[in-house]
Amino acid sequence: MRKTITQNHIFHITDQSTEQAFYGCMQQWYGTEFKRRAGCGPSVASNLALYLFETRSPGLLGSDVRSTAGCVRLMDEMWEYVTPKIGGVSTTKRFYAGLADFMKHKGAPASYEYCNVPVQKAKRPGLAQVLSFVVAALDKDTPVAFLNLCNGAEKELDQWHWVTVIALDLQDDQNNAQIEFMDEGRIAKIDLVSWYRTTSLGGGFVYFTL
Repeated sequence: MRKTITQNHIFHITDQSTEQAFYGCMQQWYGTEFKRRAGCGPSVASNLALYLFETRSPGLLGSDVRSTAGCVRLMDEMWEYVTPKIGGVSTTKRFYAGLADFMKHKGAPASYEYCNVPVQKAKRPGLAQVLSFVVAALDKDTPVAFLNLCNGAEKELDQWHWVTVIALDLQDDQNNAQIEFMDEGRIAKIDLVSWYRTTSLGGGFVYFTL
């Protein structure tokens, strides 16, 4: 079973001066060293806002929002709402509360759902619940913000980092679930089942709907 957002082209971001193409907002576009180091949370929040507005209210974020310059303006504004502290944006609550305020500020109050995967394995939701959460988001045509605090056996993830999930390939027996996500201008894949079983610190997932 494959689930995916329907309009991947929205995340094709072009540098107007070089014609180079990227996937989604990149924290390396921030203008200061601290923002470049800590900016994964607001960058992913910008991705979610970009997709929601461009699929539901095109033009609200500006006509150039799918250029690098337009993305940087969105990211700088998002920083004021999803603001990293020491340790970055280290909880789903700080992420969804900030993005909810941003959406309200834009005149488009949005609803959100979250799924935390705590450090304590006994308190974690079941694997089926985590997979169902991602499926539900993609069925609603909305990307998923994924907070990874420890990548476990999955080497394509950076620890203590947010990425944007855009697709899921799930086997019927749920022993393998490949997710596609955007990170630093590229698309990568990991096995979400392997992450769930091997992460020592957990993380969480958030999606928004309009």
